[in-house]
Amino acid sequence: MAQTRGVAVLVGAGDAIGAAVARRFAKGGYSVCICRRDATKSQDLVDELNASGHEISAFSVDARKESEVQELFSRIERDIGPIEVCLFNAGSNVNKPLLETTEKLFFKAWELACYAGFLVGREAARVMSGRGRGTILFTGATASLRGGYGFAAFAAAKFGLRAVAQAMARELGPKNIHVAHLIIDAAVDSDAIRARLKAGSGIEAKDIAPDSLTKTNSIAEAYWFVHQQAKDGWTHELDLRPSVEKW
Repeated sequence: MAQTRGVAVLVGAGDAIGAAVARRFAKGGYSVCICRRDATKSQDLVDELNASGHEISAFSVDARKESEVQELFSRIERDIGPIEVCLFNAGSNVNKPLLETTEKLFFKAWELACYAGFLVGREAARVMSGRGRGTILFTGATASLRGGYGFAAFAAAKFGLRAVAQAMARELGPKNIHVAHLIIDAAVDSDAIRARLKAGSGIEAKDIAPDSLTKTNSIAEAYWFVHQQAKDGWTHELDLRPSVEKW
């Protein structure tokens, strides 16, 4: 295979945003490591990109477990190559009325979206700091900015992740490590969202207004754009939404 530009590690990389980012960074010349709880779920994507001549691997990891995250980064650095880009994309979009939000549910939402983001970001910073370069990306949401009805747990987790990203950006920027937080203020055009729309309001996929959902490819291009920025013009936070979205 051709020499790559380094390794892009995608944690919490599912079949929507994660897959789109994997394709974009593979196209851009990176060796891509897809990391999710069950790596076998990404086998079709691995086969697809390998067949196209790209270098891609999949790893199973529970990003809430410190030892697993540390072992993941050590293994990739040892067996694949130097990590130049890291995306944290995990989270659980919990929507429950306040009085139905249990302690377990609240903690699970925070643990997956905030605590895991801290663990992944810290380990990325650890390996990047020694080389004096790198990009660390975090996926945010509307709930990163405001809490809504039924979103106490999810908003708390996303607010917390945003704070982690800001603190990291201020600390790591002078070390030439670019930390960016992408707020997706929209419904993402994915199988899960289309199923949710149908269940909630009976809307069929063919009846969804064009460009009313944000495409995963558009999100991937935003991440690629941020990663490519010159050092004298880094973006820390970028919000993304379709033109018809109210905000």
